[in-house]
Amino acid sequence: MSVIEMQDVTRVYRIGEVETRALRGVTLTIEDGEFTAIVGPSGSGKTTLLQLIGCLDKPTGGSVRVKGKDVTQLNANARADLRKGTIGFIFQFFALIPGLTAYENVELPLLLTGEKAKERRERVNELLEAVGLSDRARHRPDQMSGGEQQRVAIARALATRPVLVLADEPTANLDTENGRQVMEIMQRLNEETGTTFLFATHDPRVVPFARRVVTLRDGKVSENSKHA
Repeated sequence: MSVIEMQDVTRVYRIGEVETRALRGVTLTIEDGEFTAIVGPSGSGKTTLLQLIGCLDKPTGGSVRVKGKDVTQLNANARADLRKGTIGFIFQFFALIPGLTAYENVELPLLLTGEKAKERRERVNELLEAVGLSDRARHRPDQMSGGEQQRVAIARALATRPVLVLADEPTANLDTENGRQVMEIMQRLNEETGTTFLFATHDPRVVPFARRVVTLRDGKVSENSKHA
């Protein structure tokens, strides 16, 4: 089943009289359970693509469907509801809340969805164990390394059991070893949970982990290939 269906999607940004075409007629389908990299040079449209799929922005033209829902037809509240229940996010700069512990950062999405205390506790502990951070549960972000912070971010992204996780340059601020560990964790969780992972990257170290690579160039899909 298709998690994402994009048909002839364009995105044009206008500032005054200046027009920038970030996406130029992108057609793309992502199936349930895929582990896919979006690659391409800076300015190729990778982040814009993730923002449209993540319901953080709307296309100028074309259609974007997430789990069969045409997000271009949804208002802001409906898009927020879809994000909350369907999509997890992992960011380049981790985006953890500084004053909260690792446990509390992972718990936050469950608080927002009204999960009961017992279920929250079980889910958070399960996820921290899955990313190898059970012993760091009470540490705040400033007490953790960059790799540990990104692992907390992965756990948080999976907290509500989304069908889709979007990761924008998830290894860009990590050294080689921490980047490898983060990708291995994402790959393992993809295999164990069946959650679809779609990640944008310009890091050549990351690409071999993907089972499919979609290359963007000048806002268009220039290559779409599957890896063994």
